Amino acid sequence: QVQLVESGGGLVQAGGSLRLSCAASGIIFSINTVGWYRQAPGKQRELVARIFRSGNTNYADSVKGRFTISRDNAKNTVYLQMNSLNSEDTATYYCNVNLLTGAYWGQGTQVTVSS
Repeated sequence: QVQLVESGGGLVQAGGSLRLSCAASGIIFSINTVGWYRQAPGKQRELVARIFRSGNTNYADSVKGRFTISRDNAKNTVYLQMNSLNSEDTATYYCNVNLLTGAYWGQGTQVTVSS
């Protein structure tokens, strides 16, 4: 059974930083593509960053240079380091992995940036 558990969200002032974590069970992150998505109220869920099996990464234009996705294979955990946060980063952040058996999502972690 695949389970993804996000943590690390919270309230932060504009310009601050947070690090989100996504811990997995029932799946090995290192052999799959893992993505961080976010959804703000009234908006569609959008891709923020992905890390591929190779370790390569890509980012949404809106977070390039500010966010960094990384993976700790020993802990089977993917991180999202978020720096220089602004109010537009306020959203619920979700971890995602797509397998042959379907798409799996965590419960989400709320990030609120105060200006």
